[in-house]
Amino acid sequence: MADPGEQRPAGGISGALSQLATSLVAILHTRFELLTVEFEEERERAKDLVVLTVIATVFFSFALIVLSVLVVFLFWDTHPVGALVGVTLVYLAIGAAALVVLQRGRETRPFAATLAELEKDVQSLRGRR
Repeated sequence: MADPGEQRPAGGISGALSQLATSLVAILHTRFELLTVEFEEERERAKDLVVLTVIATVFFSFALIVLSVLVVFLFWDTHPVGALVGVTLVYLAIGAAALVVLQRGRETRPFAATLAELEKDVQSLRGRR
């Protein structure tokens, strides 16, 4: 007589539950791999962004300081207040443009692909009921 604990056929409720569990684990594994890849890409992108931002900030600051001194020096005899106001307005315009660019950069969500795949999974599971 065969032991009831020995290999059962894959049919019935237990087989379906086993296949469902296997599918869920496979889906979670795939989504976790995607999340890991996206996290690494986001980390590298953030590092590059910080380094380039520091370099750009330092050198643009040097350039703006030299340009400001040059403009004020050239117009000091004729329009000293106008030169200072003009330089100030240029700085304000550059700052406003930088804020606009920063706002546009914030529109992209990190891990968007992972979240989209998880949303598809949820919709797929809801549709099977």
